[in-house]
Amino acid sequence: MLDAERNRTITEVGPGTPMGELLRRYWHPIGAVSEMQERATKPMRLLGEDLVLYKDLSGNYGLIDRHCPHRRADMSYGFPEACGLRCSYHGWVMDHEGKCREQPFEEVLNPGGMGRERIRVAAYPVQALAGLLWAYMGPQPAPLVPNYEPFTWRNGFSQIVFSELDCNWFQCQENSIDPVHFEWMHDNWSIRLKGQQGPYAPKHLRLDFEEFDWGISYRRIREGNDETSELWTVGRVCLWPYALFTGSHFEWRVPIDDRRTLSVCWFFARVPTEREPFVQQSIPYWYSPVLDEKTGRAITTHVMNQDFVGWIGQGVISDRSKEHLGASDRGIVMMRRRFFADLEAIKEGRDPKAIVRDPEVNRCITLPVVDKQQFTEGQPLAAVQAKAAKMRAPLGGEFRWLYGQPDSVARAYAEAMGLS
Repeated sequence: MLDAERNRTITEVGPGTPMGELLRRYWHPIGAVSEMQERATKPMRLLGEDLVLYKDLSGNYGLIDRHCPHRRADMSYGFPEACGLRCSYHGWVMDHEGKCREQPFEEVLNPGGMGRERIRVAAYPVQALAGLLWAYMGPQPAPLVPNYEPFTWRNGFSQIVFSELDCNWFQCQENSIDPVHFEWMHDNWSIRLKGQQGPYAPKHLRLDFEEFDWGISYRRIREGNDETSELWTVGRVCLWPYALFTGSHFEWRVPIDDRRTLSVCWFFARVPTEREPFVQQSIPYWYSPVLDEKTGRAITTHVMNQDFVGWIGQGVISDRSKEHLGASDRGIVMMRRRFFADLEAIKEGRDPKAIVRDPEVNRCITLPVVDKQQFTEGQPLAAVQAKAAKMRAPLGGEFRWLYGQPDSVARAYAEAMGLS
């Protein structure tokens, strides 16, 4: 367990807080490239700061203070110009570096005036990678946006899914190093939600956790498996500092503030070999609801929606002084210790874990991947269908991970996979 002080340390993310300063050393996925092709601005709250994401007419992405420095108008109602975002209230233009480019009326009165050069607002760099938009809010020099191996895979259909959760980011991330929950929350609970009494899923028999350069891997043996299974020899990844990587997808838990989290997911599905070569022109995005509109209760029909129940159910900020950790929580303890070690590292002026600065390393960051061949070499349609059926998710059926996939995305997936 953690006492109240250490719990605050690890959960508070605003400017000037220890964890807030640590998380600002990393790039955060905050939007989708395709999203900003449909809208001029996206109001955001990120790590306790009110901001607006935009794309100007020259193609520059900006992430700046939500409020205009003139009279504090809401810049999310601004409109993009060739260089920057123009406030709809009085026309001031702020660029992606936080500089004031125009003050229309002031410049009429005083064409030679230089007052605007003294005006600055908070501004953070934004980069695009893998269809995602990434923001960096920390000290310079900024590290590199991590180019994980799945971002280099070809012949695949990807999609990006967002959800907003009313809970602290850290209880979401602790799920990334908790393999036993899958047996109960996803397997056995799903059986009971269907009105069945059993049979229950295979039990976990053995767990192991190991820290490596990019996070902590967890390995497991369940009934019916042994040490030859890739779930033991390869395992899954608690990706540092705020994500889960399973092979087919990433789940990032991006702190909105101390009390809310933006879940950002990136999914990859290799198309059957009969459909190659396949080039995805644009990666679609969508927002998955958390609550049922009719009942106000949490949606429980999909894998990650079940996770959301587990995270939000702990309270807005979990009181870890009241928990009783067990043998399955060894990975939780490892993760917490690493975070406190990273807090000490930045106090001493050192980089925390998993910061990428070497361009050669960043050409392709390899991660443990179970059944990697299916992603890198592909399989014929019959093999893909057989594997999907084994996972109780028939190919072309409802998206099993999150509720609410739009029909347009489902159709695009079916077309990519060569399904009717």
